[in-house]
Amino acid sequence: MPEGDSLRNAAARLRVLEGQVIEARTPHPRAAALGIAPYIDGKRLDRVEVVGKNLLLTFDDGTVLRSHLRMRGRWHVGRAGAPRVGTPWLVLRGSEHEAILWNGPVLELGRGAVDRLGPDILDDLPDLDRMIERLRRADQSLEVGDALLDQRLVAGIGNMWRAEALFLAGTSPWRLLGEHSDEELRGILGEASAAMRAGRRPRFAYGRAGLPCRRCGTRIASRRQGDAARTAYWCPACQAGTDAAKA
Repeated sequence: MPEGDSLRNAAARLRVLEGQVIEARTPHPRAAALGIAPYIDGKRLDRVEVVGKNLLLTFDDGTVLRSHLRMRGRWHVGRAGAPRVGTPWLVLRGSEHEAILWNGPVLELGRGAVDRLGPDILDDLPDLDRMIERLRRADQSLEVGDALLDQRLVAGIGNMWRAEALFLAGTSPWRLLGEHSDEELRGILGEASAAMRAGRRPRFAYGRAGLPCRRCGTRIASRRQGDAARTAYWCPACQAGTDAAKA
């Protein structure tokens, strides 16, 4: 799933259309059925921004288009009129460039639930204090790996970066929020923000189930976590607080 850092890269590419009058088309039948194109066709794109995992496009009359990519969505920006294969959900064409949304599972007018999201981990100055406040207001019996994916608490962290941040901070995804000090939570959030900004590679935990840990050689473990059943990855030796029964 595209995470906050990927969305910011997409937004940077889309900003080539800012200030231009947009020709909007929805070639895909499912997208056309949403009836969005007529509301934005012929309007000037004023601003492209990212909030958590949401891409928001604001037009000159105040209309906001929200895109959430979930697992398969992708934005591509290229030369206007360039040949393409397939049927995109949305095409936004300017004078020289066009932005194409492929497999757009969430595409709607308005900000949706964006204003109820937590502080964004990729803000220029991430408000770690406010993030910790939200984490403390949550159920303290919640596992920290599950809490990091709750966009109402902290916006922008997805499955890959929660695995990497927890590995770098040396804490298990299975430890409870209430078992962490504020400083430990600050360390996890700081690792997430720094790693996402750097696009850090190689991966230490995510997608490496059964492979040796790059630090200690212990095999990386994996297991579904939380109501959403997202796969958690961790090193049973390096990450403090791991429940051995989950390894």
